[in-house]
Amino acid sequence: MAMPHRDAGFRPPQWRPPGTWIHWVLWVVLALLAVATARSAFYTVGTDEHAVVLRLGRYTTTEGPGFHFKLPFGLDTVARFPTERVLKQEFGFRTTKADVRSEFIKAPYAVESLTLTGDLNIADVEWIVQYRITSATDYWFHLNEPDNTVRDLSEAVLREVVGSRTVDDLLTVGRNEIEAEAQVLLQKSFNNYKAGIKVIAVQLRGVTPPEPVQASFNDVNRAEQDREKMINEARAAYNREIPKAEGEALQAVERAEGARRERINRAKGDSERFRQILAEYKKSPDVTRKRLYLETMAQVLPAIDEITVLDGGQKGGILPVLQLGSGAMKMPETPAAPARGAP
Repeated sequence: MAMPHRDAGFRPPQWRPPGTWIHWVLWVVLALLAVATARSAFYTVGTDEHAVVLRLGRYTTTEGPGFHFKLPFGLDTVARFPTERVLKQEFGFRTTKADVRSEFIKAPYAVESLTLTGDLNIADVEWIVQYRITSATDYWFHLNEPDNTVRDLSEAVLREVVGSRTVDDLLTVGRNEIEAEAQVLLQKSFNNYKAGIKVIAVQLRGVTPPEPVQASFNDVNRAEQDREKMINEARAAYNREIPKAEGEALQAVERAEGARRERINRAKGDSERFRQILAEYKKSPDVTRKRLYLETMAQVLPAIDEITVLDGGQKGGILPVLQLGSGAMKMPETPAAPARGAP
């Protein structure tokens, strides 16, 4: 029986050129490197953003919206800033859900809203600062911590403005003035820092007294309202009565002035008439005297019911009574003659 050959069924490995697997590894590494390079060499800037590009830590350029190239592997650094959006900082509260029915939280941020007023009262003031980044370069290079800087400046400015007003101004008619003044001062502060920020609005969301004294403050407020109501009612009565009294006084003065003029004119007329009569009297005293007498009697006699005329030359007798009022003369009754032979 023949023994099998020792090489039967054994196949020696095929020869391959050295370094083939290294070649594939290199290709994989190069592909990964190309992908990483592509990913780090291109970047996109949103439509509401601007990007600041630094090359080895030095400012290079500012790019607008679109697809851009930069040196890969950290040689160029890109920082994007929302320059076309209105940003917002909230003080004394935070919005947890912005919707038709927004939700807010206040408890952890109550200290931010406590503010001292000019009349040494404490008010709970919640406010909002709306702003926009106008220069991404200034915003990045001139502010070390932009968000904290905006918050700190906003608090400082608003507390300064509120500290120069009374609590009544803060709660009533002075709110618009406080908002406008705070916006102007905050913008000046940002300009001094060259922060590249434009303040859109400063809004007082809520102004209330602190919770421990709110009940007492409401009582005082109601008393103030009652006082204002009484003052307004008194002013209304004043405005109603004073013009009326002035009108009545003016009417009295006008009546008195009319009476004065009437009497003066009447006196002038009487004096002129007297002068005319005096002139006629001097011309013929007897005739004038009789005429004056007759005119006077003509005015006096019609007002008398009965007239008795006495003759100074008659003795023991009375003239008949003239019934001028009735238009007939009444003769006095004479006693009848005694009968013949009577005593």
